[in-house]
Amino acid sequence: MVTAVRHLGPNWYATVMGTAIVATAGVALPVHLPGARTICAAVWLLSLALLLVLLGARALHWRHHADQARAHLLDPATAPFYGCLAMALLAVGGGALTVGRYWIGTTAAVALDAVLFTAGTALGLAAALVVPYLMAVHHRADPREATPVWLLPLVAPMVSAALGPLLVPHLPAGQPRETLLLACLAMFGLSLLATLLMLPLVFARVLTGGPLPLALTPTLFLVLGPLGQSTTAVGKFADVAPGVVPDPYSQGFGALAVLYGVPVMGFALLWLALAAAHVVRAWRLGMRFSMTWWAFTFPVGTCVTGAEALARHTGLVVYAWLAVGLYGVLVAAWGTAALHTARGLVSGALLAGPRPAPVVLRPVTARTTSGAAR
Repeated sequence: MVTAVRHLGPNWYATVMGTAIVATAGVALPVHLPGARTICAAVWLLSLALLLVLLGARALHWRHHADQARAHLLDPATAPFYGCLAMALLAVGGGALTVGRYWIGTTAAVALDAVLFTAGTALGLAAALVVPYLMAVHHRADPREATPVWLLPLVAPMVSAALGPLLVPHLPAGQPRETLLLACLAMFGLSLLATLLMLPLVFARVLTGGPLPLALTPTLFLVLGPLGQSTTAVGKFADVAPGVVPDPYSQGFGALAVLYGVPVMGFALLWLALAAAHVVRAWRLGMRFSMTWWAFTFPVGTCVTGAEALARHTGLVVYAWLAVGLYGVLVAAWGTAALHTARGLVSGALLAGPRPAPVVLRPVTARTTSGAAR
């Protein structure tokens, strides 16, 4: 077991995020199907189990392979994935209140979410600070190497902003509730402005630097994360603001949910089409499964929850059907990624170290003492 986790990177937390969002997005769908709540609760329990297993495996990784763990942190391609740890904690914690409470009870769900939200928010804020610092000081990242992976540590506070309002009704009335809500609004701004600074680098790289390498092409879907999650966040603010913040601010949150969410969801759909076109091209050129396929899950799930929020606050049926359609894409993507991941674990391919580059032996050409070839 100790040897098996040597090459276990922080990107594996994406499996937890992708699984948890299937449960939380599914339980809030405007279409209610028989048994859907039970299925979503079972999926959430699976995400909780995955989180516990990965936390244990990563603890072994840091204890017995500290050199590899430090190398991951100083690797510009791997360090941004440390944001996934924070988002995994937050996603499972939020799922405890939205769907897990049907199995474990509201009291236990609130306690679990409070712990995971606190830990996830602290780690997310740390990642949003430390990873960009490392990129500037140690990684010396080249703009021509920009990928959507760079967004991961910046999105983590947005996940806190979207899931924090779930805890607001469980706090004492008055300043505790208002403080948490406005703290979530502050993290919304922090993440949004940082994303707006980083996204042009990614967009310019895609347009001027040519298509991403085949294995990285699925990461284009990561751009959907801050778009869908921010739309979800403003919807959640509007849900809990009445009675928490005074008028006219509570009414302003309701207006923000629509005036911000509608155009951002429009851009998200444009990016979804663009990213899908790149993925189809990469598949035709020989792209095969890698852990980057989990980028098809959580970011799409945030667009589902964003569409659900718009359906609530606009009352438009089109957003309800958009949520249902995107959820179908999410479930298909999760099933595909989960199946290939299970196969890779059974075969050992996903936990194997990188293969050494092949050595090419060149023939030696005999030469005369004057240096001319015979």
